[in-house]
Amino acid sequence: MAREITSQRKTINTVAAWAIGLLIFFPILWTILTSFKTEAVAIADPPVFLFFDWTLENYSIVQERSNYGRFLWNSILIAVGSTILGLLVAVPAAWSMAFVPSVRTKDILLWMLSTKMLPAVGVLYPIYLLFIQLGLLDSVLGLTIVLMLINLPIIVWMLYSYFKEIPVDILEAARMDGATLKEEILYVLTPMAIPGIASTVLLNIILAWNEAFWTLNLTAAQAAPLTAFIASYSSPEGLFYAKLSAASTMAIAPILIMGWFSQKQLVRGLTFGAVK
Repeated sequence: MAREITSQRKTINTVAAWAIGLLIFFPILWTILTSFKTEAVAIADPPVFLFFDWTLENYSIVQERSNYGRFLWNSILIAVGSTILGLLVAVPAAWSMAFVPSVRTKDILLWMLSTKMLPAVGVLYPIYLLFIQLGLLDSVLGLTIVLMLINLPIIVWMLYSYFKEIPVDILEAARMDGATLKEEILYVLTPMAIPGIASTVLLNIILAWNEAFWTLNLTAAQAAPLTAFIASYSSPEGLFYAKLSAASTMAIAPILIMGWFSQKQLVRGLTFGAVK
């Protein structure tokens, strides 16, 4: 009887997981399918799902109209750059909070997290003026710094939770053997937290890649990433759904491929320390 109940629960959980997964994936699937339709078919009512004449015309038009490679390169520079800068700041910060906590450590962590609740539009004007004064407007460097600061609380929180799972005795043993603070972080702490650091890197890259508000407001032409590339297909004349879907597919394809090949590492890092 117990085995039957367990088997039924597993079946229900499996079906529910597949249903939720398909529900989440359906908008992406619909976007990809729409990118292969003509504009007339894309706005057809009722919607046409699979049975239509597939075409690559939208991708050809998108390639002719926009320099996709430049937008892609800007996205890579901004996502990877903001992640590297964030790690350089977050690793020492998370180490100090995890292994040398003060009475205010939890308050600082909560304050950092509370900054994510601040509406971005509330600080857009001062940051915009500051960027003009510093000459960082419409630059990869400026956008990299902004996205690093925006995602920094999440990076610190994730690394802090991973570092807390590492036994302090191991670090103390390294100190007893004469390891300096730099050696302790680089050669003892970092290798042990690789799964957590890897998942943090992947998540930060995804967040930076998908950021739209700051990229649309702080860039124009030179530093525009793929989010601006997608937005360029919304015009006063209306939305060209098929072409917009083609541009969206081209924009999300790199991050989807990266997520697909790194999903095991991401899940391993997100569950790091969950099972003793």
